[in-house]
Amino acid sequence: MNNELVFKKSSYSGQEPNCVEVADLPLGAAIRDSKHPDRGHLPFPAAEWDAFLASARAFQA
Repeated sequence: MNNELVFKKSSYSGQEPNCVEVADLPLGAAIRDSKHPDRGHLPFPAAEWDAFLASARAFQA
């Protein structure tokens, strides 16, 4: 079983190196700083991640 997380960044980031990357977890998401991927990541439970996304989408409206 491969335990490697696959991090991705928003298409809005383009070639910008200063952004946050996200990886899917079985029960949530993990985020890390794209400038320092070797420093680890922060895991978020699904409920907290969903609340964050809902809040971010509200700002886009």
